[in-house]
Amino acid sequence: MDAVKVTRRQALAAAGATAAYAVTRPLWAATAAPITIVINQSPWFESFRKTVELYEKTTGNKVDLDVNPFAGSLEKQRNSVRSASGQYDILIMNSGWFAEMYAGGFVEPITDIEPGFKLDQDVYTLGDTVFYDPATKAMKAGGKLMSMPIQPNVPMLYYRGDLYKEAGLKEPETFVELEANAKKLHKPPSRYGIVQRGARGTHTVSYDFYPYLYGFGGGIFKDQNAGDYTVTLADDKGVAALEYYIRLAREAGHPQTASQDQAEVIQNMLTGKAAHVMVVVAAVSQMDDKNKSAVVDKVEFAPPPHRPGLPTAPALGHWLGGISKNVPDARKRAAVEFLRWFQTKEAQLYYAKAGGIPVSAAPYRDPMADERANRWMKPLAKALPHAVNIYIFPEASEIIAVLDLGLNRAIAGEMAPDAALNAMADQIQAIMARHGYRTGRT
Repeated sequence: MDAVKVTRRQALAAAGATAAYAVTRPLWAATAAPITIVINQSPWFESFRKTVELYEKTTGNKVDLDVNPFAGSLEKQRNSVRSASGQYDILIMNSGWFAEMYAGGFVEPITDIEPGFKLDQDVYTLGDTVFYDPATKAMKAGGKLMSMPIQPNVPMLYYRGDLYKEAGLKEPETFVELEANAKKLHKPPSRYGIVQRGARGTHTVSYDFYPYLYGFGGGIFKDQNAGDYTVTLADDKGVAALEYYIRLAREAGHPQTASQDQAEVIQNMLTGKAAHVMVVVAAVSQMDDKNKSAVVDKVEFAPPPHRPGLPTAPALGHWLGGISKNVPDARKRAAVEFLRWFQTKEAQLYYAKAGGIPVSAAPYRDPMADERANRWMKPLAKALPHAVNIYIFPEASEIIAVLDLGLNRAIAGEMAPDAALNAMADQIQAIMARHGYRTGRT
């Protein structure tokens, strides 16, 4: 799997090249056509909405937000890009489906709309997933610039720092340490050592399982970048990861883990019912929200644990903004103007202060990263270089559906971990074979 390319600056430096953020004309005049952005309702949406409002005030340009549940956003995007005339100008695409949009030719490369456009040198390229080479079907820096990072979501470990201090515990780096700490702080029913996601949905339990699977050294496929889709999900590392996930839930977790979705996991932390959760970093702003949280200033953050000798392996659940191909040229150019503004340091600092997760390295170097309210920023900066892009092919949604059902059944006790993984691996192999990929089973 590809690790995140930490910043555009570092990637260019490594190649011995230099680049500068280029502005070819005054950008922020109220000359752009109105645009519509289709987006999901999520923990980070409010910060994005506030940043869009700042853009409107700064430029005078108009942006409409079409807000939907996760699955609803995908459905609307699919319908819009396949119609004769698209309804949405900017598609906020999740890691589970942007490959589908790239490969299907539904997204117009930004540099085809405006050849002089450049990414700001501090923008994270997130495993180079903003690029796509249609000839090789690869996401790499030599491909066309297809999108702009919007939200660099990865899971982080949230833990109760006050309880750690009382019990004399240290921040866990390995799964063994996490398990020991969770058991130590497990006091049901008033408090659970850890609350995990187990509900079946659209990229729900599967997403929260990835840091365990890859943190144990496992994976779904042998080598996607080399075109080798041999399914490795059910090898000894995959079995160890799922057995650990289930054991943690049974011995130190919520009694109804199989029914816990993201909202419930976060709510358990906010109400003081959980000593640990592992959820997307986008939820950090809620922890100190006095209107929502009973644990204000008590929650600390760390990269996801891992096996000894392996790095942390948070999965990219990031969001990218792509410009729809089937909208008028004036709206495409207006969409470029918004993306150009969004990547600036000023916009990214505002996004961070509004509770968003910056897609630029600039805020992480800013003094704001040393503030108590932003104590998540330095742990995130440690985790991002090791983040894993799980899927690089357009049929990813089919694989995700298999994983969500199979993992939910295993967590609910309907199937043994090894049996569930083997069943999922068989289905995944069949899907990949049906689509013509080179595949097999370990």
